[in-house]
Amino acid sequence: MMEKKYDFQKYELAAQEQWEREKTYSMVHNPGPLYSIDTPPPTISGKLHIGHIFSYAQTDIIARYKRMNGFSVFYPFGFDDNGLPTERYVEKKKKVRAYQMSRSAFIQLCIDESKQAAQQFKDLWQRLGLSVDWDYLYSTIADSTRKLSQESFIELYKKGYIYRRNEPALYCTTCRTSVSQAELDDKELPSLFNTIIFKDEKGNDLVIGTTRPELLPSCVALLFNPDDERYQHLLGTKATVPLFNAEVLIMQDELVDSEKGSGLVMVCTFGDKTDITWYKKFDLPYKQSIGLDGKFTKQGDFLAGLNVFDARKAVLEKLRDHDLLITQPSLI
Repeated sequence: MMEKKYDFQKYELAAQEQWEREKTYSMVHNPGPLYSIDTPPPTISGKLHIGHIFSYAQTDIIARYKRMNGFSVFYPFGFDDNGLPTERYVEKKKKVRAYQMSRSAFIQLCIDESKQAAQQFKDLWQRLGLSVDWDYLYSTIADSTRKLSQESFIELYKKGYIYRRNEPALYCTTCRTSVSQAELDDKELPSLFNTIIFKDEKGNDLVIGTTRPELLPSCVALLFNPDDERYQHLLGTKATVPLFNAEVLIMQDELVDSEKGSGLVMVCTFGDKTDITWYKKFDLPYKQSIGLDGKFTKQGDFLAGLNVFDARKAVLEKLRDHDLLITQPSLI
């Protein structure tokens, strides 16, 4: 006799237990030509959202379709719990900082928290009814996965594909770690295009436009476009950096936009990717003004101890005091 009110939670749980007990979605129970599904494991970085449901539901439709067409579907599942998103998740939840803990202690904390979050993820996937083979559940921070990664690294090293060299990299002063471009979000903020005065060897004014005046202590060269006749007489001479009195070489490069600002640009280590290109191309010196904590070092002279925004204000104030700041048009 049909129940008056269907208790979906009761039968949903019963179905889940049956699927797991009988290993319904195991390859053993679905013989045929092999069809493998390798999905990117979801990142352990907080709560699941509707986007997770959409993406993995689509994959599951393919898995079920292939089984119905006689394929033996290899459909493992895993969790990406070895990376910056997981570290930030743990730091926020436990109110700690990774750089203030020992490496082993923080790894263990991440493992403990990841296990709890992964179980919540798995419970939701099972409720959704994903037809994965949970016998092949994996974790990117598991000992076996890290061992495989380390073995691969050693093999690449032995083949000569790995080297060590100082290279510029994106760095987060909050997380105290390097980050990839994929982990960044662009955000437009109001800024000023500051026109400031350098001096050439004869004491004449050289006008430079920049949005990063706080990087003056890291200035290592001035550049102009080879087709720009205004500055041909300066090639190979030196200019003096305002406030910091460092002498830098004046050079030419086709990447300089003659129509932007005065057509004369300063190269700093580092303000953007083009600075890195010029730094490598011309083998320029490296002047690090900003420390790993996001504050200026002794290289910054009177800026030492200030963060980037406060340093920018301090530089602009001194430039005004010395009549070295001409204009400040807004970019946004």
